[in-house]
Amino acid sequence: MLLLIFFLLSSQFVMQTGVKVKLPGAQNNEQAQPSNFSVTITDQNKIYVGVEETSLSSLSAKLAQAKPSNPNESLIIRSDKSVKIDMIIKVLDAAKGVGVDKFTILTEKVSY
Repeated sequence: MLLLIFFLLSSQFVMQTGVKVKLPGAQNNEQAQPSNFSVTITDQNKIYVGVEETSLSSLSAKLAQAKPSNPNESLIIRSDKSVKIDMIIKVLDAAKGVGVDKFTILTEKVSY
């Protein structure tokens, strides 16, 4: 849980179109560069790489295909705020399995 809080508080913010999700809120977030290298997890645990729906079992292959040649580009993770951390960890594991070691979890700016 502390890991999730850390990522939410230190995550960056980027505007993306496509699959609609309700992002978790964070008081402190930064503007990130737009990227086509993204994973979206909906409130129904559907997974999208970019705008293409995929299954958890084929996520690694899809990420390997979509992985940019620039090693400094982060994977953008857009997850509905109702998604359990277990699903996010599975997505991160799939990304790490294909050599992705930088990621950003999107949040919406909120004030407390």
